[in-house]
Amino acid sequence: MSLATCCIICCRRIGTCTTPPKRDLYWKDIRNVIKFTGPLILGGSLFITYEVLALKKSVTLDTQVIEKEKLKSYIYLDAVSLDKRENQGITYQARKELHKALRKVLATSAKIFQNPFDDHFSTVDLEDHEYGMWMLLKKSKSEDKMVRLEAVKEMAANHHWRDYQYRTVAQACDVRTIIGLARSKETDLRFFLPPPHLPAVKEGGLWCFGGNGLPYAESFGEVPSATVELFCLQALVRHSEIATHCDKIEANGGLQLLQRIYQLHKDCPKIQRSIVRIIGNMALHEHLHSAIVHSGWVSILAEAAKSPHVVHASHAARTLANLDRETVQEKYQDGVYVLHPQYRTSQPIKADVLFIHGLMGAAFKTWRQQDCDKLEIGKASDEECYTQCWPKTWLARDCPALRIISVEYDTNLSDWRAKCPVERKSIAYRSHELLRKLRAAGVGDRPMIWVSHSMGGLLVKKMLVDASKKPELNSLINNTRGMIFYSVPHHGSHLAEYSVNVRYLLFPSVEVKELSKDCPALKKLQDDFLTFAKDKNFQVLNFVETLPTCIGSMIKLHVVPVESADLGIGDLIPVAVNHLNICKPKKKDTFLYQRTLQFIRETLAKDLEN
Repeated sequence: MSLATCCIICCRRIGTCTTPPKRDLYWKDIRNVIKFTGPLILGGSLFITYEVLALKKSVTLDTQVIEKEKLKSYIYLDAVSLDKRENQGITYQARKELHKALRKVLATSAKIFQNPFDDHFSTVDLEDHEYGMWMLLKKSKSEDKMVRLEAVKEMAANHHWRDYQYRTVAQACDVRTIIGLARSKETDLRFFLPPPHLPAVKEGGLWCFGGNGLPYAESFGEVPSATVELFCLQALVRHSEIATHCDKIEANGGLQLLQRIYQLHKDCPKIQRSIVRIIGNMALHEHLHSAIVHSGWVSILAEAAKSPHVVHASHAARTLANLDRETVQEKYQDGVYVLHPQYRTSQPIKADVLFIHGLMGAAFKTWRQQDCDKLEIGKASDEECYTQCWPKTWLARDCPALRIISVEYDTNLSDWRAKCPVERKSIAYRSHELLRKLRAAGVGDRPMIWVSHSMGGLLVKKMLVDASKKPELNSLINNTRGMIFYSVPHHGSHLAEYSVNVRYLLFPSVEVKELSKDCPALKKLQDDFLTFAKDKNFQVLNFVETLPTCIGSMIKLHVVPVESADLGIGDLIPVAVNHLNICKPKKKDTFLYQRTLQFIRETLAKDLEN
């Protein structure tokens, strides 16, 4: 610039002087050059300095905002002027170009030094604990999956943050991160925003969701509202098993309404479990995940997953697992529950153990710790009977490398008590249904052991026989290492004979009829499975009861005699308990549990070592 000014002055002197110019410039000319270029140089320097400082300010976090966060739960963003006049002119264009150039310099330096220079540059004014929080938030949105998982793990391990920091993360993190935090065992519940404001529900509860059931419900008269709503929820559970119906539930505000009913019935676990069951079915469809999260369900599920009640926690864990597509590839359909692990874990899972209950059983109560020797079948569904679930507590602690799954399906002694007597499901029907659900859960991809009680053992045998005929299920057969049968009526049950004698009074269900020793299907299943199992060299362990079981208040019946529980292969161990308690050890150190644990360890020894 100075050289150009000098040339201009020299040219002017040449044009105006009549005498030849001198070889050297005069001091007067030099002073003129300085007067002309000095202000330009100084102004340019000040302009560049101002733009560098402005750029630094634009990429540096405002610490005053962080201080405000300590008092408020908002995330502050720098306001952008909407005045178009400020975005026009030479000054604006010059600033824009300068910013582009400096950003390229920063990006180039980061590549050269292999260090994200902008991370340090943008957090230079923050305290150490603030720097860590924002860095974890940035890593949680990384394109590298392992970086994201590690960031979520570090977030969940932080228990020393201040309250406003948890709220900041809750508002700033994405759907994937918030689900990961909910599935982390030690996560602070302050990570989750409270559910949004929900619409009020008039009396009648779920009946205002839609349809014409309200007049019918009102005709019940004195029936408690909880009973009516539970009736409605059971119908919605069935609807939620159909993908298109899930879409309709979400589109019509069902997520918010179900949340309201959940909050109104905090004293009714059955209603809450039915609602979580519906959300778990909806979570099978990934396009609904965002709606489920934004409706506030994650905070409710995260709290429920920490419940000391096994049933409540397991329903929530199933739903969160279906939402977590970052670490869970499997999908857990209705009735399939993971007892271990229920959270994200660094422990590699090397094998599966599946628990299949029997007639009048359930996924949790069948495997509870023995609490009473005089339990009656008619009272087995009472909620007071739920205690500790030994597969979730004892077995998970003794064999942490196992994935423990428990399966639930509806059964009835009599069609008088069936919820839908028209749906009379045979063992063959249930076999097809459960095989489909278990394959969706990844069963068959790892070495596995089947554990079953009563009619559940017949169902296991039927599933394996059916799977052996389907090439696409070869992995399930090849990975089956063995099975444990607790009082399984391989050759029929006295319960079926008793039911036939009073068939006009009891109206026995299809399940009970198939337990008859004269049933052709039962005999064929036994023959087919025995041939198949001997060929595959499965390891088998059989337990059988030796005491009668109370049926009602007046009848005692030896449900499965010793000769019926003898499969024909494997050890047969009689135990001095009734049919209900054959799979319920009293204590961890009892023979029943220790022999079961020994069989699992020995059968899976090679797989657990690898």
